[in-house]
Amino acid sequence: MSPAIRKVEASDEGHFVRVEWEHGGESRYPCVWLRDNCQCPLCFLPSAGARRLLFEDLDVNIVVKEVALADGKKISITWPDEHTSEYEAEWLKKRCFSEEARAVMRADLFLPERQYWGSDLQLHKIPFEEIMCSDESAYKWLCTLKKVGIVLLTGAATRQGELIKLGHRIGFLRLTFYGPTWQVQDKANANNVAYTTGKLCFHTDYPVLQHPPGVQFLHCIKQTAAGGESEVVDGFHVSNKLKKQNPEAYQILSSTAVNYADVGVDYCDFAVHCKQRIIDMDSSGQAVRINYNNATRDTVFDIPAEKVRPFYAALKEFNDLLNSAEHKFTYKLKPGDIVTFDNWRVLHGRQSYPSCPEVTRHLEGAYADWDVVMSRLRLLRKRLLKRD
Repeated sequence: MSPAIRKVEASDEGHFVRVEWEHGGESRYPCVWLRDNCQCPLCFLPSAGARRLLFEDLDVNIVVKEVALADGKKISITWPDEHTSEYEAEWLKKRCFSEEARAVMRADLFLPERQYWGSDLQLHKIPFEEIMCSDESAYKWLCTLKKVGIVLLTGAATRQGELIKLGHRIGFLRLTFYGPTWQVQDKANANNVAYTTGKLCFHTDYPVLQHPPGVQFLHCIKQTAAGGESEVVDGFHVSNKLKKQNPEAYQILSSTAVNYADVGVDYCDFAVHCKQRIIDMDSSGQAVRINYNNATRDTVFDIPAEKVRPFYAALKEFNDLLNSAEHKFTYKLKPGDIVTFDNWRVLHGRQSYPSCPEVTRHLEGAYADWDVVMSRLRLLRKRLLKRD
C-alpha cells in the first residue's frame, strides 16, 4: 500500500519539516537535507540519478518559507529564495530518519544478515547452467553467497574459460597481477605457494592489496586422486569467538597494522606492499574483513619491538581457533565444480597432494569485487520482485 500523508508542517523554527502519516506515525526531515535533495530538473539529473546542485550553493542553515500538502501524495516546499521543491510521499517514507526506517533501508541496500557456521556447514549447491540461464537461480546464488559466504556451483565444463562466462554473468572479473584468471597447478619455480603441491594453511587471498578482492571463484578442471582436499572456515564466526574468549587478543589483531609483500612476475612484473589489520572492524566493532595470509606476511614488521611477541601470541590463538575441528569444513572439489566464496570472510586452505611429473590437479581461479556482485544482486532483485 502506497503511503499517504495526513498533515505536513514546519517545526523547530523552520529547520525541520514534520510529516504525519495517514496510517499512523510521523517523520521529521531536516530542511538542509530536503533542499540538498530537491528533485527538480535544476537540482537533479534523473537520467543519471545524480545531484546537480553544487554544495557551495547550499545554505546549511536553510529554513522553509512555506510547506504545503498536495492530495496526500506529495509535499511542496517554497524556500526563502522562492525556489520550490516537491517530494513524493513514497520517496519520503523510504528515507525516514527513524532508527527503524534506517535499519530497513540498510537491510534492503546491503543485506547485512549473516549465517555463521563451523564444521556443520551445509554447503549450498546450485547447477552452473542454472545460474547462467535463470535469474531466479542467479539471485538465489548471490543472496546465499552474501549471507553464508560460500556456494558450490556444479556441472561446469572441465575446460578453461568457464569463469570468464561467470564474470560476464555478474558484470566483470577483477584483474590482478596474476591475470584476469589464473591457473592453480604445480609449477616449476612457482611464484606463489598455491602453485605447489604442498599444504596451504588457512588464508584470505591478496591482503597485500589495499583493496583485496571481495569474492573468489575456483573452478576444478582436474583433480588428483590422493590428497588435495579443500578446507574452509568462517572467519567472522571465529573472530567473534576470539573476541569473547580473549578480548585483548582481538584488540591486538584488530589494531595492529601488519606488513604484506608480493614481488614477482606473472601478468606483468610487480612489487606490491601494503599494511593491513588481520581483523578489520566497522564503527560498531563488528568484523567486516579478515586480512590474513601467512605466506605473504612480510619479514618487515613496522611496530615497536616490545609489541611483537604479544602480537604473535594473539595471532597464534586466532590461528588455533581457525584450525580447530569444530570450526573448519573439509570437502573435495570434483571436476566441473566451481566454489564461490567471500574472500573477506571465508579463509580457505588445501591439503597437500603427491607431486608427479604430469599435472594431476588443475584449478582455474578468478576474483570479483563485492561492488560488482552486489550490483548484479540488486538488479536481479529489482527485475524479479519488480521493485523500484
